[in-house]
Amino acid sequence: MYPLKGHWPMIARLAALAKPLLFRLDPETAHHLTIKALRLLPKAAPRLDDPRLTTEAFGLTFSNPLGLAAGFDKNADVPEHMARLGFGFVEIGTVTPRPQSGNPRPRLFRLIADAAAINRFGFNNEGHAKVHQRLVQHPCASAPLGINLGANKDAADRAADYVAGIEAFADLAAYFTINVSSPNTPGLRDLQAADALDDLLARVLEARDRAAEHYGPKPILLKIAPDLSMQELDAIIRTARSKKIDGLIVSNTTISRPDALLDKSQALEAGGLSGKPLFALSTHMLAEAYLRVERQFPLIGVGGVDSAEAAFAKIEAGATLIQLYTALVFHGPGLIGAIKRGLLKHLDENHYPRLADATGTGAADWASGKASLTNRR
Repeated sequence: MYPLKGHWPMIARLAALAKPLLFRLDPETAHHLTIKALRLLPKAAPRLDDPRLTTEAFGLTFSNPLGLAAGFDKNADVPEHMARLGFGFVEIGTVTPRPQSGNPRPRLFRLIADAAAINRFGFNNEGHAKVHQRLVQHPCASAPLGINLGANKDAADRAADYVAGIEAFADLAAYFTINVSSPNTPGLRDLQAADALDDLLARVLEARDRAAEHYGPKPILLKIAPDLSMQELDAIIRTARSKKIDGLIVSNTTISRPDALLDKSQALEAGGLSGKPLFALSTHMLAEAYLRVERQFPLIGVGGVDSAEAAFAKIEAGATLIQLYTALVFHGPGLIGAIKRGLLKHLDENHYPRLADATGTGAADWASGKASLTNRR
């Protein structure tokens, strides 16, 4: 079902060979080299997906439910390359109206023993104009493209920055993500509070509707933090439902530090934790959100997806689509095909004709703490 065609075997071999060398470098330097290498390599031949993986959400069709999360390709350098590696959709950004350098380096840390990372980038990116120009010159044609929008650190009106993002990318985006949950821009998570979120979404949706006259309707998704209280989550879901947004992404990185982390020294670094240790927290929040949304709109599950088991658990907890990023650092691009093959195996074992039949089937257990990935494995 996943034939090794074109340049895919070469890319997989190069990734495996490069990993030990990249892990000897500063993580951010290694990431920049990875992006440069992808730009120089020939694009892999498109890989055909099993029709059973086809997923419908937000009025869009995805050849498979596995997407690349924002953060990997902040400036839209390689979205088409990543789509051709097998992702069903690609999300670039976070992008802000004006370029900004972000927080001082070092700001990215590997927790190798934990298969995790901590970052405090602070929305470093090249800004709307340059990213838009690059996408015009090198569009993502093989999969739906999401644009993750943020606000400049010094913005006097942060909601206006999100509106500017809608206006800037309405001609290119398949969907937009409103990122109010990064822990690395001071005060950004305050936009998750009920009154601020109500105003933000009203303005964003109004901008989306204006742009739809020329470019058609574009789904608006909200990305939330995994560190919310249930009262805070209740308020967010009420606002999201009343405003009739198109979807929710659960979740961003966490400011918490699980006791089980092995790399105690790196765990002391400030920033958002991603990777395997985020799985339990983000999946619990996903299930709680799913139960509150009551199927009014779909959810994307993010956080700790590093295997087909983890991906399928996200679906059972309530996700229609899944995203990953940190696991690529530790497992390489071969993980993409492995997860898709594993999802098909889970469909066969559970007698589901399609993935949508599994969505939310375990939400109550994940929300109550009765389910765990350890039990599944």
